[in-house]
Amino acid sequence: MANIKSAKKRILVNQTKAARNKAIRSKVKTMIKRVNTAIAAGDKAAAQAALLVATSEIDKATSKGVYHKNTSSRKVSRLSKAVSSMA
Repeated sequence: MANIKSAKKRILVNQTKAARNKAIRSKVKTMIKRVNTAIAAGDKAAAQAALLVATSEIDKATSKGVYHKNTSSRKVSRLSKAVSSMA
């Protein structure tokens, strides 16, 4: 354990930020799963609605610095491609 006050503060701040990032990542993963389940069920309308929500969450995570810009673009691209390729 750290003895210096600033080092103790850094540990606390890092824990807080890690918890926030984990919660945001978890929410994004949940939204992606919702899109994938709608695709698996063959419900195009639900998949498109879920895609809008997922895209919004991914963009929010990117703006907060949780995901890199290219990572979020890749995730959105793969999701939209999967939804658009539905029968």
